[in-house]
Amino acid sequence: MRTLVRRGRFFDGLGSPSAIRDVLVEDGHVRRISAEPLEVHDVDRVIDAEGLWVMPGFIDNHTHYDAELLVAPGLKESVRHGVTTVFMGSCSLSTVLSAPEDCADFFARVEALPREHVLGALEEHQTWSDPAGYVEGVERLPLGPNVGTFLGHSDLRVAVMGLGRSVDPAERPTAAEQAQMESILEAALDEGFLGLSTMTNPWDKVGGDRFRSKRLPSTYATWGEYRRFHRILRRRGAILQSAPNITTKVNALLFALETAGFGLRETLKTTLITATDAKASPGIAGLVVRAAGLVNRLLGGDLRWQTVPMPFEVYADGMDLVVFEEFGAGEAALHLADEIERNALLQDEAYRRWFRKDYEKRFTPRVWQRDFHDAEIVAAPDTSLVGRSFGALADERGIHPVDLFLDLVVAHGSRLRWKTTIGNHRPDVLRWVMKSEWVQPGFADSGAHVRNMAFYNFPLHLLRAVVEAERRGERFLSLEQAVHKLTGAQADWYGVDAGRLREGDRADLVVVDPAGLDASLDAYAEAPMEEFGGLSRMVRRNDRAVRATMIAGDVVFAEGRFAADYGQRRHGSFLRAGRRHGAPREQPTVAEAAE
Repeated sequence: MRTLVRRGRFFDGLGSPSAIRDVLVEDGHVRRISAEPLEVHDVDRVIDAEGLWVMPGFIDNHTHYDAELLVAPGLKESVRHGVTTVFMGSCSLSTVLSAPEDCADFFARVEALPREHVLGALEEHQTWSDPAGYVEGVERLPLGPNVGTFLGHSDLRVAVMGLGRSVDPAERPTAAEQAQMESILEAALDEGFLGLSTMTNPWDKVGGDRFRSKRLPSTYATWGEYRRFHRILRRRGAILQSAPNITTKVNALLFALETAGFGLRETLKTTLITATDAKASPGIAGLVVRAAGLVNRLLGGDLRWQTVPMPFEVYADGMDLVVFEEFGAGEAALHLADEIERNALLQDEAYRRWFRKDYEKRFTPRVWQRDFHDAEIVAAPDTSLVGRSFGALADERGIHPVDLFLDLVVAHGSRLRWKTTIGNHRPDVLRWVMKSEWVQPGFADSGAHVRNMAFYNFPLHLLRAVVEAERRGERFLSLEQAVHKLTGAQADWYGVDAGRLREGDRADLVVVDPAGLDASLDAYAEAPMEEFGGLSRMVRRNDRAVRATMIAGDVVFAEGRFAADYGQRRHGSFLRAGRRHGAPREQPTVAEAAE
Protein backbone atom coordinates (compact mmCIF):
# COMPACT_ATOMS: atom_id res chain seq x y z
CA MET A 1 0.00 0.00 0.00
CA ARG A 2 1.40 3.39 -1.05
CA THR A 3 -0.12 6.68 0.11
CA LEU A 4 1.02 10.16 -0.79
CA VAL A 5 0.17 13.01 1.58
CA ARG A 6 0.58 16.17 -0.48
CA ARG A 7 1.67 19.67 0.55
CA GLY A 8 0.63 19.67 4.18
CA ARG A 9 2.26 21.71 6.92
CA PHE A 10 4.52 18.98 8.28
CA PHE A 11 5.46 18.49 11.97
CA ASP A 12 8.01 15.79 12.74
CA GLY A 13 7.14 15.41 16.44
CA LEU A 14 10.68 16.37 17.44
CA GLY A 15 9.95 20.06 17.85
CA SER A 16 11.66 21.05 14.61
CA PRO A 17 10.23 24.01 12.65
CA SER A 18 7.25 23.00 10.56
CA ALA A 19 7.27 23.37 6.78
CA ILE A 20 5.30 22.38 3.69
CA ARG A 21 6.21 18.82 2.72
CA ASP A 22 5.09 15.82 0.72
CA VAL A 23 5.10 12.57 2.66
CA LEU A 24 5.23 9.20 0.88
CA VAL A 25 4.09 6.21 2.91
CA GLU A 26 4.86 2.70 1.72
CA ASP A 27 4.57 -0.71 3.38
CA GLY A 28 3.56 0.86 6.68
CA HIS A 29 6.54 3.23 6.94
CA VAL A 30 7.47 6.74 5.96
CA ARG A 31 9.59 6.35 2.82
CA ARG A 32 10.17 9.94 1.78
CA ILE A 33 9.67 13.42 3.20
CA SER A 34 10.23 15.99 0.49
CA ALA A 35 10.28 19.77 0.34
CA GLU A 36 9.62 19.51 -3.39
CA PRO A 37 6.43 18.01 -4.80
CA LEU A 38 6.92 14.29 -5.33
CA GLU A 39 6.07 12.81 -8.70
CA VAL A 40 5.14 9.32 -7.62
CA HIS A 41 3.41 6.79 -9.82
CA ASP A 42 1.33 3.80 -8.79
CA VAL A 43 0.16 5.23 -5.48
CA ASP A 44 -2.96 3.67 -3.99
CA ARG A 45 -4.18 6.85 -2.34
CA VAL A 46 -3.47 10.56 -2.43
CA ILE A 47 -4.41 12.80 0.52
CA ASP A 48 -4.54 16.44 -0.44
CA ALA A 49 -3.25 18.15 2.72
CA GLU A 50 -2.88 21.68 1.35
CA GLY A 51 -3.91 24.06 4.13
CA LEU A 52 -3.87 21.17 6.62
CA TRP A 53 -1.40 19.97 9.25
CA VAL A 54 0.38 16.62 9.05
CA MET A 55 1.83 15.34 12.32
CA PRO A 56 2.57 12.13 14.22
CA GLY A 57 -0.40 10.35 15.73
CA PHE A 58 -1.12 11.50 19.28
CA ILE A 59 -0.26 9.55 22.43
CA ASP A 60 -2.87 9.05 25.17
CA ASN A 61 -0.72 8.36 28.21
CA HIS A 62 -3.42 7.45 30.74
CA THR A 63 -6.31 5.19 29.78
CA HIS A 64 -8.38 2.40 31.28
CA TYR A 65 -9.12 0.59 28.04
CA ASP A 66 -8.02 -2.73 29.55
CA ALA A 67 -11.46 -4.38 29.27
CA GLU A 68 -12.78 -2.50 26.25
CA LEU A 69 -9.69 -3.47 24.24
CA LEU A 70 -10.73 -7.12 24.46
CA VAL A 71 -14.17 -6.62 22.92
CA ALA A 72 -13.58 -3.55 20.73
CA PRO A 73 -9.83 -3.45 19.95
CA GLY A 74 -10.29 -0.65 17.41
CA LEU A 75 -10.82 1.84 20.29
CA LYS A 76 -12.63 4.08 17.84
CA GLU A 77 -13.39 6.93 20.21
CA SER A 78 -9.69 7.69 20.54
CA VAL A 79 -8.62 6.95 16.98
CA ARG A 80 -11.23 9.27 15.46
CA HIS A 81 -9.48 12.12 17.31
CA GLY A 82 -6.04 11.28 15.93
CA VAL A 83 -4.76 9.12 18.80
CA THR A 84 -2.63 6.27 17.47
CA THR A 85 -0.98 5.09 20.71
CA VAL A 86 -2.62 4.40 24.08
CA PHE A 87 -1.15 3.35 27.43
CA MET A 88 -3.17 1.10 29.74
CA GLY A 89 -2.70 -0.56 33.11
CA SER A 90 -3.01 2.77 34.91
CA CYS A 91 -3.72 3.51 38.60
CA SER A 92 -2.64 0.02 39.81
CA LEU A 93 -5.31 -1.62 37.63
CA SER A 94 -4.45 -4.12 34.93
CA THR A 95 -5.95 -7.36 33.64
CA VAL A 96 -2.68 -9.26 33.35
CA LEU A 97 -2.57 -11.62 36.31
CA SER A 98 -5.79 -11.94 38.29
CA ALA A 99 -8.87 -14.06 37.61
CA PRO A 100 -11.78 -12.37 35.77
CA GLU A 101 -14.01 -12.00 38.86
CA ASP A 102 -11.21 -10.39 40.87
CA CYS A 103 -10.32 -8.03 38.01
CA ALA A 104 -13.97 -7.03 37.62
CA ASP A 105 -14.25 -6.31 41.34
CA PHE A 106 -11.20 -4.08 41.61
CA PHE A 107 -11.70 -2.45 38.20
CA ALA A 108 -15.37 -1.68 37.66
CA ARG A 109 -16.39 0.58 40.56
CA VAL A 110 -13.38 2.86 40.65
CA GLU A 111 -13.49 3.36 36.88
CA ALA A 112 -17.30 3.60 36.76
CA LEU A 113 -17.80 0.75 34.30
CA PRO A 114 -20.64 -1.79 34.58
CA ARG A 115 -19.17 -4.77 36.36
CA GLU A 116 -21.11 -7.28 34.28
CA HIS A 117 -19.54 -6.00 31.07
CA VAL A 118 -16.02 -5.97 32.47
CA LEU A 119 -16.52 -9.50 33.80
CA GLY A 120 -18.03 -10.71 30.54
CA ALA A 121 -15.17 -9.33 28.47
CA LEU A 122 -12.59 -11.04 30.66
CA GLU A 123 -14.42 -14.36 30.91
CA GLU A 124 -14.69 -14.51 27.13
CA HIS A 125 -11.20 -13.40 26.18
CA GLN A 126 -8.75 -13.86 29.07
CA THR A 127 -6.57 -16.88 28.36
CA TRP A 128 -3.47 -15.71 30.23
CA SER A 129 -2.20 -15.41 33.78
CA ASP A 130 1.27 -13.96 33.30
CA PRO A 131 2.88 -11.04 31.43
CA ALA A 132 4.12 -13.14 28.50
CA GLY A 133 0.69 -14.64 27.99
CA TYR A 134 -0.92 -11.22 28.20
CA VAL A 135 1.33 -9.81 25.47
CA GLU A 136 0.60 -12.84 23.29
CA GLY A 137 -3.13 -12.37 23.85
CA VAL A 138 -3.05 -8.66 23.01
CA GLU A 139 -1.02 -9.31 19.87
CA ARG A 140 -3.70 -11.72 18.65
CA LEU A 141 -6.31 -8.96 18.71
CA PRO A 142 -7.14 -6.88 15.62
CA LEU A 143 -5.64 -3.82 17.27
CA GLY A 144 -6.59 -0.39 16.04
CA PRO A 145 -4.06 1.86 17.79
CA ASN A 146 -0.71 0.85 19.20
CA VAL A 147 -0.81 -0.28 22.82
CA GLY A 148 1.64 -0.01 25.69
CA THR A 149 0.89 -1.04 29.24
CA PHE A 150 1.91 -0.82 32.86
CA LEU A 151 1.63 -3.71 35.27
CA GLY A 152 -0.93 -2.79 37.93
CA HIS A 153 0.12 -3.10 41.55
CA SER A 154 -3.42 -4.00 42.67
CA ASP A 155 -3.53 -6.72 40.01
CA LEU A 156 -0.14 -7.97 41.21
CA ARG A 157 -1.16 -8.03 44.89
CA VAL A 158 -4.41 -9.84 44.20
CA ALA A 159 -2.77 -12.49 42.03
CA VAL A 160 -0.19 -13.30 44.72
CA MET A 161 -2.05 -12.63 47.98
CA GLY A 162 -5.66 -13.17 46.96
CA LEU A 163 -8.24 -10.39 46.91
CA GLY A 164 -9.34 -10.89 50.51
CA ARG A 165 -5.87 -10.68 52.05
CA SER A 166 -4.79 -7.89 49.71
CA VAL A 167 -7.54 -5.59 51.06
CA ASP A 168 -7.08 -6.55 54.71
CA PRO A 169 -5.17 -3.78 56.54
CA ALA A 170 -3.80 -6.33 59.00
CA GLU A 171 -2.19 -8.42 56.28
CA ARG A 172 1.21 -7.96 54.68
CA PRO A 173 2.81 -10.05 51.95
CA THR A 174 5.09 -12.74 53.31
CA ALA A 175 8.74 -12.71 52.30
CA ALA A 176 7.98 -15.39 49.71
CA GLU A 177 5.01 -13.43 48.35
CA GLN A 178 7.03 -10.24 48.12
CA ALA A 179 9.75 -12.10 46.24
CA GLN A 180 7.12 -13.59 43.92
CA MET A 181 5.66 -10.14 43.17
CA GLU A 182 9.11 -8.78 42.41
CA SER A 183 9.82 -11.71 40.11
CA ILE A 184 6.58 -11.08 38.21
CA LEU A 185 7.45 -7.39 37.85
CA GLU A 186 10.84 -8.34 36.42
CA ALA A 187 9.13 -10.69 33.97
CA ALA A 188 6.74 -7.92 32.89
CA LEU A 189 9.64 -5.57 32.24
CA ASP A 190 11.34 -8.32 30.24
CA GLU A 191 8.21 -8.38 28.06
CA GLY A 192 8.45 -4.64 27.43
CA PHE A 193 5.92 -3.30 29.95
CA LEU A 194 6.34 0.42 30.60
CA GLY A 195 6.73 -0.08 34.33
CA LEU A 196 4.50 -0.39 37.39
CA SER A 197 1.38 1.57 38.26
CA THR A 198 0.40 1.98 41.89
CA MET A 199 -2.29 3.86 43.83
CA THR A 200 -2.24 5.54 47.23
CA ASN A 201 -5.49 7.52 46.95
CA PRO A 202 -7.90 6.08 49.58
CA TRP A 203 -11.21 6.89 47.89
CA ASP A 204 -10.77 4.41 45.04
CA LYS A 205 -12.91 1.45 46.06
CA VAL A 206 -13.48 -2.22 45.22
CA GLY A 207 -16.86 -3.19 43.76
CA GLY A 208 -18.74 -6.46 43.65
CA ASP A 209 -20.33 -8.12 46.68
CA ARG A 210 -17.43 -9.96 48.31
CA PHE A 211 -15.26 -7.05 49.50
CA ARG A 212 -17.36 -4.07 48.46
CA SER A 213 -16.07 -0.63 49.51
CA LYS A 214 -12.66 -1.88 50.55
CA ARG A 215 -9.95 0.39 49.16
CA LEU A 216 -7.96 -0.71 46.13
CA PRO A 217 -5.37 -3.35 47.09
CA SER A 218 -2.42 -1.09 46.24
CA THR A 219 -3.50 1.44 48.89
CA TYR A 220 -2.90 -1.12 51.66
CA ALA A 221 0.78 -1.51 50.79
CA THR A 222 3.41 0.04 53.02
CA TRP A 223 6.07 2.37 51.67
CA GLY A 224 8.49 -0.45 52.36
CA GLU A 225 6.63 -2.58 49.84
CA TYR A 226 6.54 0.27 47.34
CA ARG A 227 10.28 0.86 47.71
CA ARG A 228 11.09 -2.77 46.92
CA PHE A 229 9.41 -2.25 43.55
CA HIS A 230 11.00 1.16 43.09
CA ARG A 231 14.45 -0.38 43.33
CA ILE A 232 13.62 -2.69 40.43
CA LEU A 233 12.20 0.16 38.36
CA ARG A 234 15.31 2.28 38.99
CA ARG A 235 17.65 -0.49 38.00
CA ARG A 236 15.68 -1.27 34.85
CA GLY A 237 15.09 2.36 33.84
CA ALA A 238 11.34 1.69 33.95
CA ILE A 239 8.55 4.03 35.02
CA LEU A 240 6.43 4.41 38.12
CA GLN A 241 2.93 5.72 37.39
CA SER A 242 0.94 6.61 40.48
CA ALA A 243 -1.25 9.07 42.32
CA PRO A 244 -0.63 10.68 45.67
CA ASN A 245 -3.47 10.91 48.14
CA ILE A 246 -5.54 13.24 45.96
CA THR A 247 -7.55 14.56 48.89
CA THR A 248 -4.75 15.49 51.31
CA LYS A 249 -1.89 15.56 48.78
CA VAL A 250 0.59 15.26 51.67
CA ASN A 251 2.32 12.07 50.51
CA ALA A 252 3.28 13.77 47.24
CA LEU A 253 6.45 14.64 49.18
CA LEU A 254 7.27 10.94 49.47
CA PHE A 255 6.97 10.53 45.71
CA ALA A 256 9.27 13.52 45.23
CA LEU A 257 11.87 11.93 47.49
CA GLU A 258 11.51 8.57 45.72
CA THR A 259 12.09 9.99 42.23
CA ALA A 260 15.19 11.92 43.33
CA GLY A 261 18.60 10.43 42.69
CA PHE A 262 20.48 12.88 44.96
CA GLY A 263 23.53 12.12 42.85
CA LEU A 264 23.86 8.82 44.71
CA ARG A 265 21.46 6.44 42.99
CA GLU A 266 19.55 5.96 39.77
CA THR A 267 16.63 8.30 39.23
CA LEU A 268 13.16 6.79 39.44
CA LYS A 269 11.16 7.97 36.43
CA THR A 270 7.80 8.93 37.90
CA THR A 271 4.56 10.24 36.43
CA LEU A 272 1.76 11.32 38.74
CA ILE A 273 -1.83 12.49 38.50
CA THR A 274 -2.65 15.27 38.47
CA ALA A 275 -1.62 18.90 37.96
CA THR A 276 -5.24 19.99 37.57
CA ASP A 277 -6.06 23.56 38.63
CA ALA A 278 -8.75 22.47 41.08
CA LYS A 279 -11.46 24.86 42.21
CA ALA A 280 -11.24 23.33 45.67
CA SER A 281 -7.49 24.06 45.90
CA PRO A 282 -6.74 27.14 43.78
CA GLY A 283 -2.98 27.12 44.29
CA ILE A 284 -2.25 23.42 44.08
CA ALA A 285 -1.42 23.22 40.38
CA GLY A 286 1.22 25.91 40.61
CA LEU A 287 2.66 24.34 43.75
CA VAL A 288 3.08 20.84 42.31
CA VAL A 289 4.51 22.07 39.01
CA ARG A 290 7.08 24.29 40.73
CA ALA A 291 7.92 21.46 43.15
CA ALA A 292 8.58 19.14 40.22
CA GLY A 293 11.02 21.66 38.79
CA LEU A 294 12.90 21.87 42.08
CA VAL A 295 13.05 18.10 42.52
CA ASN A 296 14.19 17.51 38.95
CA ARG A 297 16.77 20.29 38.79
CA LEU A 298 18.18 20.23 42.31
CA LEU A 299 17.68 16.66 43.54
CA GLY A 300 18.24 14.68 40.36
CA GLY A 301 14.62 13.61 39.97
CA ASP A 302 12.61 12.79 36.87
CA LEU A 303 9.02 13.64 37.79
CA ARG A 304 6.25 14.41 35.33
CA TRP A 305 2.70 15.46 36.18
CA GLN A 306 -0.25 14.69 33.93
CA THR A 307 -3.32 16.82 33.25
CA VAL A 308 -5.95 17.26 30.57
CA PRO A 309 -5.47 20.50 28.60
CA MET A 310 -9.14 21.42 28.90
CA PRO A 311 -11.71 22.20 31.61
CA PHE A 312 -12.19 19.21 33.93
CA GLU A 313 -15.93 19.00 33.45
CA VAL A 314 -17.74 15.98 34.87
CA TYR A 315 -21.30 14.70 34.52
CA ALA A 316 -23.22 12.43 36.87
CA ASP A 317 -26.36 10.32 36.87
CA GLY A 318 -27.86 10.85 40.31
CA MET A 319 -25.14 10.05 42.86
CA ASP A 320 -23.00 7.96 40.54
CA LEU A 321 -19.84 10.05 40.63
CA VAL A 322 -16.51 9.09 42.15
CA VAL A 323 -16.00 12.41 43.99
CA PHE A 324 -18.63 11.34 46.53
CA GLU A 325 -16.13 8.69 47.66
CA GLU A 326 -13.95 11.40 49.23
CA PHE A 327 -16.16 11.94 52.30
CA GLY A 328 -17.96 9.59 54.65
CA ALA A 329 -21.58 10.34 53.80
CA GLY A 330 -20.98 10.02 50.08
CA GLU A 331 -19.05 6.80 50.53
CA ALA A 332 -21.88 5.33 52.61
CA ALA A 333 -24.39 5.99 49.83
CA LEU A 334 -22.19 4.56 47.08
CA HIS A 335 -21.61 1.45 49.19
CA LEU A 336 -25.27 0.56 48.60
CA ALA A 337 -25.74 -0.82 45.11
CA ASP A 338 -29.44 -1.51 45.61
CA GLU A 339 -31.50 1.58 44.71
CA ILE A 340 -34.22 0.90 47.30
CA GLU A 341 -31.67 0.59 50.10
CA ARG A 342 -29.83 3.67 48.92
CA ASN A 343 -33.01 5.75 48.72
CA ALA A 344 -33.96 4.70 52.25
CA LEU A 345 -30.59 5.96 53.46
CA LEU A 346 -30.88 9.23 51.53
CA GLN A 347 -34.23 9.96 53.19
CA ASP A 348 -32.97 9.31 56.71
CA GLU A 349 -32.64 12.56 58.65
CA ALA A 350 -29.56 11.43 60.58
CA TYR A 351 -27.87 10.63 57.30
CA ARG A 352 -28.82 14.02 55.90
CA ARG A 353 -27.30 15.76 58.89
CA TRP A 354 -24.11 13.77 58.29
CA PHE A 355 -24.07 14.73 54.59
CA ARG A 356 -24.70 18.42 55.38
CA LYS A 357 -21.86 18.37 57.90
CA ASP A 358 -19.45 16.87 55.35
CA TYR A 359 -20.65 19.31 52.70
CA GLU A 360 -20.10 22.35 54.92
CA LYS A 361 -16.57 21.46 56.06
CA ARG A 362 -14.98 24.21 53.99
CA PHE A 363 -11.40 23.84 55.19
CA THR A 364 -10.93 20.11 54.84
CA PRO A 365 -8.87 18.74 51.93
CA ARG A 366 -10.99 17.83 48.96
CA VAL A 367 -11.10 17.47 45.16
CA TRP A 368 -14.74 18.44 44.59
CA GLN A 369 -15.48 22.03 45.56
CA ARG A 370 -18.72 20.83 47.23
CA ASP A 371 -20.86 23.67 45.95
CA PHE A 372 -24.27 22.71 44.63
CA HIS A 373 -24.66 26.26 43.36
CA ASP A 374 -21.92 25.26 40.90
CA ALA A 375 -23.73 22.15 39.64
CA GLU A 376 -26.20 22.42 36.77
CA ILE A 377 -28.99 19.97 35.99
CA VAL A 378 -28.84 18.95 32.33
CA ALA A 379 -31.58 16.30 32.16
CA ALA A 380 -34.47 15.18 34.36
CA PRO A 381 -38.00 13.80 34.02
CA ASP A 382 -39.16 17.17 35.35
CA THR A 383 -37.93 19.37 32.51
CA SER A 384 -38.47 22.56 34.55
CA LEU A 385 -35.31 21.61 36.45
CA VAL A 386 -33.06 21.58 33.38
CA GLY A 387 -30.59 24.44 33.18
CA ARG A 388 -30.90 25.26 36.88
CA SER A 389 -28.36 24.65 39.63
CA PHE A 390 -29.23 22.65 42.72
CA GLY A 391 -28.24 25.63 44.82
CA ALA A 392 -30.51 28.10 43.02
CA LEU A 393 -33.47 25.71 43.28
CA ALA A 394 -32.77 25.18 46.98
CA ASP A 395 -32.66 28.93 47.57
CA GLU A 396 -36.04 29.34 45.89
CA ARG A 397 -37.56 26.59 48.02
CA GLY A 398 -35.90 27.77 51.22
CA ILE A 399 -34.10 24.50 51.95
CA HIS A 400 -30.50 23.39 52.24
CA PRO A 401 -28.82 22.51 48.88
CA VAL A 402 -27.97 19.04 50.19
CA ASP A 403 -31.63 18.34 50.96
CA LEU A 404 -32.69 19.57 47.53
CA PHE A 405 -30.07 17.35 45.87
CA LEU A 406 -31.00 14.26 47.88
CA ASP A 407 -34.72 14.86 47.30
CA LEU A 408 -34.17 14.94 43.55
CA VAL A 409 -31.95 11.84 43.59
CA VAL A 410 -34.63 9.92 45.48
CA ALA A 411 -37.31 11.17 43.09
CA HIS A 412 -35.47 10.61 39.83
CA GLY A 413 -32.51 8.33 40.52
CA SER A 414 -30.11 7.96 37.60
CA ARG A 415 -32.50 9.88 35.34
CA LEU A 416 -31.30 13.04 37.09
CA ARG A 417 -28.25 14.11 35.09
CA TRP A 418 -26.09 17.04 36.13
CA LYS A 419 -22.66 18.51 35.56
CA THR A 420 -20.00 20.56 37.28
CA THR A 421 -16.48 21.72 36.47
CA ILE A 422 -13.97 20.56 39.06
CA GLY A 423 -10.89 22.29 37.68
CA ASN A 424 -8.90 23.72 34.79
CA HIS A 425 -11.51 26.47 34.70
CA ARG A 426 -9.02 29.35 34.50
CA PRO A 427 -7.56 29.50 30.97
CA ASP A 428 -4.53 31.56 32.00
CA VAL A 429 -3.54 29.09 34.73
CA LEU A 430 -4.14 26.13 32.43
CA ARG A 431 -1.89 27.67 29.76
CA TRP A 432 0.84 28.23 32.36
CA VAL A 433 0.57 24.60 33.52
CA MET A 434 0.66 23.21 29.99
CA LYS A 435 3.71 25.29 29.14
CA SER A 436 5.79 23.55 31.81
CA GLU A 437 8.28 20.96 30.69
CA TRP A 438 7.29 18.94 33.77
CA VAL A 439 3.67 18.51 32.64
CA GLN A 440 2.43 15.96 30.13
CA PRO A 441 -0.89 16.49 28.34
CA GLY A 442 -2.92 13.42 29.15
CA PHE A 443 -4.81 11.91 32.10
CA ALA A 444 -7.80 11.50 29.78
CA ASP A 445 -8.95 8.33 31.61
CA SER A 446 -10.14 7.13 28.21
CA GLY A 447 -12.31 4.05 28.44
CA ALA A 448 -13.36 4.79 32.03
CA HIS A 449 -16.08 6.95 33.60
CA VAL A 450 -17.94 6.63 30.32
CA ARG A 451 -21.00 8.41 31.75
CA ASN A 452 -18.96 11.06 33.55
CA MET A 453 -16.17 12.41 31.34
CA ALA A 454 -15.21 12.79 27.69
CA PHE A 455 -11.59 13.81 27.23
CA TYR A 456 -10.87 11.60 24.20
CA ASN A 457 -10.15 14.65 22.02
CA PHE A 458 -7.79 16.33 24.50
CA PRO A 459 -4.94 16.75 21.95
CA LEU A 460 -7.18 18.89 19.77
CA HIS A 461 -7.99 21.10 22.74
CA LEU A 462 -4.32 21.82 23.28
CA LEU A 463 -3.84 22.66 19.59
CA ARG A 464 -6.87 24.95 19.71
CA ALA A 465 -5.58 26.72 22.81
CA VAL A 466 -2.23 27.34 21.09
CA VAL A 467 -3.90 28.74 17.96
CA GLU A 468 -6.25 31.00 19.90
CA ALA A 469 -3.46 32.32 22.13
CA GLU A 470 -1.35 33.03 19.05
CA ARG A 471 -4.21 35.06 17.54
CA ARG A 472 -4.43 37.15 20.70
CA GLY A 473 -0.69 37.70 20.78
CA GLU A 474 -0.42 35.67 24.01
CA ARG A 475 1.74 32.76 22.83
CA PHE A 476 2.52 30.20 25.52
CA LEU A 477 3.63 27.38 23.20
CA SER A 478 4.45 27.29 19.52
CA LEU A 479 2.55 24.75 17.44
CA GLU A 480 5.76 22.76 17.06
CA GLN A 481 6.19 22.67 20.84
CA ALA A 482 2.58 21.62 21.37
CA VAL A 483 2.85 18.80 18.82
CA HIS A 484 6.12 17.72 20.43
CA LYS A 485 4.45 17.54 23.87
CA LEU A 486 1.61 15.44 22.45
CA THR A 487 3.87 13.07 20.49
CA GLY A 488 7.66 12.81 20.42
CA ALA A 489 8.37 14.17 23.89
CA GLN A 490 6.17 11.52 25.48
CA ALA A 491 7.43 8.76 23.20
CA ASP A 492 10.98 9.57 24.28
CA TRP A 493 10.13 9.75 27.97
CA TYR A 494 8.11 6.52 28.01
CA GLY A 495 10.64 4.82 25.74
CA VAL A 496 8.29 3.66 22.99
CA ASP A 497 8.55 3.60 19.22
CA ALA A 498 5.93 6.22 18.42
CA GLY A 499 5.35 9.94 18.16
CA ARG A 500 7.85 10.84 15.40
CA LEU A 501 7.77 11.13 11.62
CA ARG A 502 11.16 10.52 10.01
CA GLU A 503 12.06 8.51 6.98
CA GLY A 504 11.97 4.88 8.08
CA ASP A 505 9.56 5.45 10.98
CA ARG A 506 6.33 3.54 11.17
CA ALA A 507 3.65 5.67 9.52
CA ASP A 508 1.33 6.59 12.38
CA LEU A 509 0.09 10.06 11.52
CA VAL A 510 -2.86 12.40 11.69
CA VAL A 511 -4.01 15.09 9.27
CA VAL A 512 -5.60 18.00 11.14
CA ASP A 513 -7.75 20.76 9.66
CA PRO A 514 -7.06 23.91 11.71
CA ALA A 515 -10.44 25.29 10.63
CA GLY A 516 -12.06 22.51 12.69
CA LEU A 517 -10.38 23.60 15.93
CA ASP A 518 -13.38 25.62 17.04
CA ALA A 519 -16.09 25.63 19.71
CA SER A 520 -17.53 22.39 18.35
CA LEU A 521 -14.73 20.54 20.16
CA ASP A 522 -16.71 21.20 23.35
CA ALA A 523 -20.05 19.88 22.06
CA TYR A 524 -21.62 17.24 24.30
CA ALA A 525 -23.00 14.06 22.75
CA GLU A 526 -23.65 10.43 23.62
CA ALA A 527 -22.96 7.29 21.61
CA PRO A 528 -23.88 3.66 22.37
CA MET A 529 -21.16 1.16 23.25
CA GLU A 530 -22.49 -1.84 21.37
CA GLU A 531 -19.92 -4.18 22.92
CA PHE A 532 -21.10 -3.14 26.40
CA GLY A 533 -24.78 -3.83 25.87
CA GLY A 534 -25.57 -0.46 24.29
CA LEU A 535 -24.35 1.52 27.31
CA SER A 536 -24.49 5.21 26.37
CA ARG A 537 -20.99 6.69 26.38
CA MET A 538 -20.40 10.41 26.84
CA VAL A 539 -18.38 11.78 23.91
CA ARG A 540 -17.29 15.01 22.29
CA ARG A 541 -16.91 14.81 18.54
CA ASN A 542 -15.88 17.13 15.77
CA ASP A 543 -14.88 15.10 12.75
CA ARG A 544 -13.97 18.26 10.84
CA ALA A 545 -10.87 18.66 12.99
CA VAL A 546 -9.27 15.30 12.12
CA ARG A 547 -9.40 14.74 8.39
CA ALA A 548 -7.47 11.45 8.45
CA THR A 549 -5.82 9.07 10.90
CA MET A 550 -3.20 6.64 9.64
CA ILE A 551 -1.84 3.68 11.63
CA ALA A 552 1.09 1.67 10.27
CA GLY A 553 0.46 3.16 6.84
CA ASP A 554 -3.26 2.30 6.75
CA VAL A 555 -5.78 5.13 6.51
CA VAL A 556 -8.17 3.87 9.18
CA PHE A 557 -10.30 7.01 9.56
CA ALA A 558 -10.96 9.71 6.99
CA GLU A 559 -13.63 12.35 6.36
CA GLY A 560 -15.68 11.21 9.34
CA ARG A 561 -15.71 7.48 8.48
CA PHE A 562 -13.72 4.45 9.53
CA ALA A 563 -12.33 2.06 6.94
CA ALA A 564 -14.73 -0.74 6.06
CA ASP A 565 -12.48 -3.43 7.57
CA TYR A 566 -11.50 -1.44 10.65
CA GLY A 567 -11.75 -3.60 13.76
CA GLN A 568 -11.47 -6.76 11.71
CA ARG A 569 -7.75 -6.77 10.96
CA ARG A 570 -4.73 -5.60 12.87
CA HIS A 571 -3.19 -2.19 12.34
CA GLY A 572 -1.46 -1.31 15.61
CA SER A 573 1.20 -3.14 17.60
CA PHE A 574 2.01 -3.92 21.20
CA LEU A 575 4.75 -1.40 21.93
CA ARG A 576 7.58 -2.76 24.03
CA ALA A 577 9.41 -0.15 26.05
CA GLY A 578 12.94 0.43 24.84
CA ARG A 579 12.47 -1.47 21.58
CA ARG A 580 11.96 -0.19 18.07
CA HIS A 581 10.03 -1.67 15.17
CA GLY A 582 12.88 -1.11 12.75
CA ALA A 583 15.25 1.82 13.17
CA PRO A 584 14.64 4.89 11.01
CA ARG A 585 17.29 6.18 8.68
CA GLU A 586 19.20 9.14 10.02
CA GLN A 587 18.12 12.30 8.29
CA PRO A 588 18.33 16.04 8.86
CA THR A 589 15.64 17.94 10.71
CA VAL A 590 13.14 19.98 8.73
CA ALA A 591 15.18 23.11 9.42
CA GLU A 592 18.43 21.48 8.29
CA ALA A 593 16.82 20.13 5.14
CA ALA A 594 15.51 23.61 4.29
CA GLU A 595 19.04 24.98 4.48
